[in-house]
Order: sequence, then structure tokens, then C-alpha cells
Amino acid sequence: MTAKIIDGKRIASEILSELTERVARLKETHGITPGLAAVLVGDDPGSQVYVRNKTRTCQNIGMAAETINLPQTASQKEIVATVQDLNRDARFHGILVQLPLPDGIDESAVLQTVDPDKDVDGLHPVSMGRLMAGHPVFVPATPLGIQQLLLRTGCDPEGKHIVILGRSTIVSKPLALLLVRKEPGANATITMCHTRTRNLAELTRQADVLVVSTGRPRWVTADMVKDGAVVIDVGINRIEDSTAKRGTRLVGDVDFEGVREKASAITPVPGGVGPMTVAMVVSSTVQAAERTAGPTGR
Repeated sequence: MTAKIIDGKRIASEILSELTERVARLKETHGITPGLAAVLVGDDPGSQVYVRNKTRTCQNIGMAAETINLPQTASQKEIVATVQDLNRDARFHGILVQLPLPDGIDESAVLQTVDPDKDVDGLHPVSMGRLMAGHPVFVPATPLGIQQLLLRTGCDPEGKHIVILGRSTIVSKPLALLLVRKEPGANATITMCHTRTRNLAELTRQADVLVVSTGRPRWVTADMVKDGAVVIDVGINRIEDSTAKRGTRLVGDVDFEGVREKASAITPVPGGVGPMTVAMVVSSTVQAAERTAGPTGR
């Protein structure tokens, strides 16, 4: 068996095409242009790329997007004040604070400053509480993207045993809450594992769907995967590779070449979960704009 490659780029493109129509409808019917504001502190190259991709994607489908750049030396007070200004700015329906923030900044305090009605990253305690209660408004983008990957490739989570390898508050925990809900597109049985779980391979081999988010390059190997499982690799790691043009290359948390011979479907790295994360931030921003338009926003 050789796994089908789950093409995140193609699926993200489909979603963005759908969003383009919703943006046009908001403009024509309500005079609303959905707007996203990104707060970028410092000059981390990776963060710059992520923010640039998100804002460019917004602009490509007719939205407004702006990046507020703050220096590496910005104080917590300055960052909080910037977010508060954006909360009051009606041009922006969504706000995201690019993480990580510089050392010495309390990320939790900054994220809690974001207006929950503009929290398109889904990281405010109010957003997390709504998800926990089973009534989400905004869900972190990567879990939402994973759910869409499954649904749009014919792998409805309902009734399936989904093993999530990882315990982060950005990916693993919200994904578990999202997929266990008694709702269409969910209704899964969830097992959450992590790097300290005993007899880990015994649990991962039970998964109909295995989601891996550990930050350890190629850590999950073929012997840890059930024949025919769907494998979603959230990891993105840069490793040395003398055969690559730049001397490095990107790999996931899954040993792709080995696991693809046992799985029925697998996401590549790059080109799998990453494009979906960007698309879902954009989707949540459109959703936020529709909420301001009221019940007829869509």
C-alpha cells in the first residue's frame, strides 16, 4: 500500500475560492470589507514569512490586511496598547498576534488583551471556553484546518478513533475538543498522547486517524502506524541535508517515506497542514466580518 497524498495546497485553494465569494457578497450587500490586522514584534524571519503569507492571502481575495510592525525592544505596555487600539478600530474584524513574542513578554497577557469578537486565532480564554462548552465561535486555525482536510478528503471523523500525539494549547487540545463534539464533522473518539506516554506505539497503532504534533523530526515511524490509517503531520522542522541546494530541508514529525507505505493517506511537509492554517485564519476573519453584519451576513 502506498498512501494517497493529501494536498493541503489544493484544498486551501478551494476554501479561498469559496471565501472570495463571501467577501464579494459582504461588500455588495453590506458595504463591509473584511479586515485583518497582524501584530508582528521583532524581526524573526519565520514570523515575518507567516504574517506575510496571511496578509497577502487576504489581499488576494479582496480583503483588507495590515501588519503592525513593532521593534524587538517593544515593551509589554506598548504591545498591549497596540492591540487595544486595534480592538477599537472598526476597519479590522480580526486581530492576530504573531507568536512567539520576544523574551520577557507575557504572551498570555497580550493574547488576553485581544477582543474575543476579533480573536480569529481562537487563543483568547473566552474562545477556548466557548470551544470547551461545545459552542465555539473562533477555533485555532490549525485544528480547524485539520478538520477540513479530513472532511474534504472523505474521512469524516464520526465514529473514528483519532489519536492525537501532542498536548499543545494551539493544536492538540483544541483539536481534541473540536472533534469530540456531538456535531456533524466531529463525533470522534479521541485519545491524546504525548512524548511521556507509556507504551506509546501500542496506542498510536490503534488510530484510524493519527495526528502528530510533537516538534520532533521524523519521530513517528512505520511500526507506530496501523495499516490503512490516515496520518496528519503537523510538524515542520528544518534539518541539515547536504544534497539540498541550501544545505537544509523541511521535514515533518513523521517519517514520511516509511509511513506512506502503511497509511492510506498522509499529509506532506511542506504542502499539507501549513496552507490550511493560513486559509483558516482568513476564513475566521471573514466569519468575524459576517457576524458584524448580523444574521444576513452570509
